[in-house]
Amino acid sequence: MIALQVAADKLPRHIAIVMDGNRRWARSRFLPGIEGHRQGVKAVRRTVEACLQFHIPILTLYTFSSENWKRPEDEVSALMNLLAYHLRHEMDELVKEQVRFRALGRLHELPQVVQKQVRELEERTADNGQLQFNIAVNYGGRQELVDAARQLMQAAMAGQLLPDALTEERFAQYLTTSGMDDPDLLIRTGGEQRISNFLLWQMAYTELIFLPTYWPDFTAEHLRLAIEEFAGRERRFGAAV
Repeated sequence: MIALQVAADKLPRHIAIVMDGNRRWARSRFLPGIEGHRQGVKAVRRTVEACLQFHIPILTLYTFSSENWKRPEDEVSALMNLLAYHLRHEMDELVKEQVRFRALGRLHELPQVVQKQVRELEERTADNGQLQFNIAVNYGGRQELVDAARQLMQAAMAGQLLPDALTEERFAQYLTTSGMDDPDLLIRTGGEQRISNFLLWQMAYTELIFLPTYWPDFTAEHLRLAIEEFAGRERRFGAAV
């Protein structure tokens, strides 16, 4: 059990993570790239367990971006098979731990087996309330904004929305994160310092922490230190000191 030295009112309500470094972790050990992704799944489990322990309400993991389709076909196929396998085999544990699962992104473009597992897991965990656990899969922030704008245009053409009635709050209802708090904290592992088209609208005021640690080596201790650093920051949201 790891002790978190943060007052409840200083905890982030929503943590988003860019899980970077799986392939580099594998290469540094002269292992095939897919082994890095397999080990990355273990880091996902540790992170979900830590969020439950630390009483974090929402966790969103960047699992597969819309740009990742550009990777070699055999790697993409292996990733999809790995995703489908773990969605199926983690189901009972998520139900037991009262974790609610949700997938964000253009899910209709995923392989049928992945779509099936996503739908089943979302349905089985729909009433859980201990942790909202999201994975962004076939997700791109710009795509999300375009998709939201398209839906708004359709609503306007149908006479359901007047231009003057469009507000930030109304726009946010058309995003995949509708109904959720925006991320308070973004953690990116692997040493890169960019957000890579992740939750562009939602991260307007998110605190960013970049770690050199490769994702397969990420532990509850890394999460604890990130949360404690977050709690020590002054968040003004554009207001004067």
